[in-house]
Amino acid sequence: MRSSPVRGDSRLETEQSLEPARLRAAFGTFPTGVVAVATQVDDQLVGLAASSFTSVSLDPPLVSFSIANTSRTWPALRRAGHLGVTVLADHHHTIARQLAGPVATRFAGLDVTVNDNGAVTLTDGIAWFDTTIDQHIAAGDHTIVLLRLHTAAHVDRALPLVFHRSGFGLGRPA
Repeated sequence: MRSSPVRGDSRLETEQSLEPARLRAAFGTFPTGVVAVATQVDDQLVGLAASSFTSVSLDPPLVSFSIANTSRTWPALRRAGHLGVTVLADHHHTIARQLAGPVATRFAGLDVTVNDNGAVTLTDGIAWFDTTIDQHIAAGDHTIVLLRLHTAAHVDRALPLVFHRSGFGLGRPA
């Protein structure tokens, strides 16, 4: 491993690498898990799939996800008392796509649990969290949502769903 940069290495010498399509491809090299973030608002299930979920802190217990500022789902999620977060299992690629699809059919046919606080979780997940919004922070074209955990549970029976290079699973580049 080199301890200093090599002069003339052209990989980082052009601002073209910050064009949205190239930047998305570079971000896509880092695999992430996928979660469902959901709640019940005015007797309607509201939610989405997010691949930007991460743990933040054990004390206090915090997690986060990011959401596009153009999201039409975020205003409803923001006014909810509690949000449920479900870590999706490796066989949930169809569910993840459904939760990213048309609002009217996001929860069609899905087995969900709604707790007393309105947090919605998918029954067949591998981890579940009941959360409230602690903060939301403007971050460019997205908002970082910091969630405070109230309960957490998990099972060890399955692998997580992984999003990598704009698809599900870990694949090598073509």
